[in-house]
Amino acid sequence: MAIVSLLDVSLSFGGAPLLDRVNLQIDRGERVALVGRNGAGKSTLMKVIAGELKPDDGQVFRQPGAVFSTLRQEVPSGLAGTVRTVVEGEGGAYEEHNDWERHDRVERLLEQMGLPVDQEFASLSAGQKRRVLLARGLVEAPQLLLLDEPTNHLDLASIQWLEEFLLEWGGALLFVTHDRTFLRKLSTRIVEVDRGKLIGWACDYDTFLQRKEAVLEAEEVERAQFDKKLAQEEVWIRRGVKAQRSRANNRIHALEKMRAERISRRDRTGTAKMTAQEADRSGFKVIACEGAGFKYDNRWIIRDLTVRIERGDKIGIVGPNGAGKTTLLRLLLGQLAPTAGTVEQGTKLEVVYFDQLRAQLDETMRVQDAVADGNATVTINGKTRHVISYLEDFLFEPQRARTPIKALSGGERNRLLLARLFTKPCNVLVLDEPTNDLDAETLDLLEDLLVEFGGTLLLVSHDRAFLNEVCTSLLVFEGEGKIAEYLGGYDDWQRERAAKAAAALAAAEAAKRSAKDAAGSGPDKKARKLTNKERAELEALPKTIEKLETEQATLTETLGDPLFFKKPATEVARATARLHEIEAELAAAYARWSELGG
Repeated sequence: MAIVSLLDVSLSFGGAPLLDRVNLQIDRGERVALVGRNGAGKSTLMKVIAGELKPDDGQVFRQPGAVFSTLRQEVPSGLAGTVRTVVEGEGGAYEEHNDWERHDRVERLLEQMGLPVDQEFASLSAGQKRRVLLARGLVEAPQLLLLDEPTNHLDLASIQWLEEFLLEWGGALLFVTHDRTFLRKLSTRIVEVDRGKLIGWACDYDTFLQRKEAVLEAEEVERAQFDKKLAQEEVWIRRGVKAQRSRANNRIHALEKMRAERISRRDRTGTAKMTAQEADRSGFKVIACEGAGFKYDNRWIIRDLTVRIERGDKIGIVGPNGAGKTTLLRLLLGQLAPTAGTVEQGTKLEVVYFDQLRAQLDETMRVQDAVADGNATVTINGKTRHVISYLEDFLFEPQRARTPIKALSGGERNRLLLARLFTKPCNVLVLDEPTNDLDAETLDLLEDLLVEFGGTLLLVSHDRAFLNEVCTSLLVFEGEGKIAEYLGGYDDWQRERAAKAAAALAAAEAAKRSAKDAAGSGPDKKARKLTNKERAELEALPKTIEKLETEQATLTETLGDPLFFKKPATEVARATARLHEIEAELAAAYARWSELGG
């Protein structure tokens, strides 16, 4: 039996239906990803399934006794007490209800999730609060877990933990996410909300993208043919009906049907059109740090940072929540003075900053006034445009452009802030978590814009796919204020970490063997005699090491050139992967050379 089924469900809020006679079934063990444009009705559908919204028409069948738990985008207000009391919820009095199974679930979840049980909930970071709320929902032992943007405000480690946890959990999931890597790893099925309808796709996310594009192209051809036929019939009827009455009546009825079909047609929401205004080029050196550090309350947030950022670099900044990523941005931009070392900014810098906390938006202002500072027009790349027309490029209808900011959704706020920022010419673009709440199509567009941007980019993000597509290198917080630089995107960083770990392990094993050999051969014992094959290997190793080091130096220089990253992604990936292989091969060669007595 299905956990939940929707039969011909419809729901609207005055305009076109958000749900128009939709059908859906979710079975045990399924992990269903809900996709669609911002405002398409994904969150509304989840509320209908959870029983929080009653449909205008149709039926919702839930398995008798089934428990549904929901993790929302926003942390609910009014939650007080320690982590333990929040997770326990209203069922905390185990003795009264004799519910010791619940008590065991609470203890197990608190341990599994590594939660600070006695810490006040209000003092936690946004990511920690979401982890606590997930535990609170799981305590109920739900048959269906509904997750609305579960990765928002989580750092990379927390996102990876959540992925593994949900994969092992085994219950049914219905989730909405902008994190494409998260979606790819978790979903067993995709359901799309598109113009009031639900479309099921029994495939992985990448196959869905290909098939969806083909469907949209076919739809466009079909609609063009329909519109051409309708236009021909309109010309025919305006010329006067000359055919036999019965044939003419049939044709008139067919025309009326076509007119009604055209009126009821719901066109797909357009694609945003983002263009960054580029200022005059900055100097080649953008930012240079030499032994830079920053201390706060006797704790080093950043320690001994030496890095040079040059024009055209696209730098991703990665680290746990609270590590100091925003502090690093402020230090690099000269908004904070270093406690130690030096930080120098280059010449002719025009900086535009996208704020993670959205503090640049005044909630009381209208959308159009926030973009144009109360003016009727904006100037984009030397051309004057009406602000309403400009906002339509960012998918704001004229009526929506006149509403106050406080009425906007999370995705709309992000699009508004991007629209506001791109009215300002810049050659250094600073984006602090720009991907939260954006739908996949807008994310793809933003990625393309940033790849083509000729200036310098500083990007804080936990979106792994976004980091892969955009960044030429990463600055990674590695604990105790230390920041390491890695070439390439997220996957390149992970490969390099793995290669370094393998090399360190090989070196440690070689050291252990050398120590064991040294301990086993007393002072009077002669060193082990090498075989002919080992002697030949020892003689060849210096040339092998020299060859590897030469290739390593060449690749490092190549990958240090920003222009190289404009080449096909496969070529960049091959070069980065080879660099990681060389590091592991060098470590193994040195270890073998030491083992043979070189």
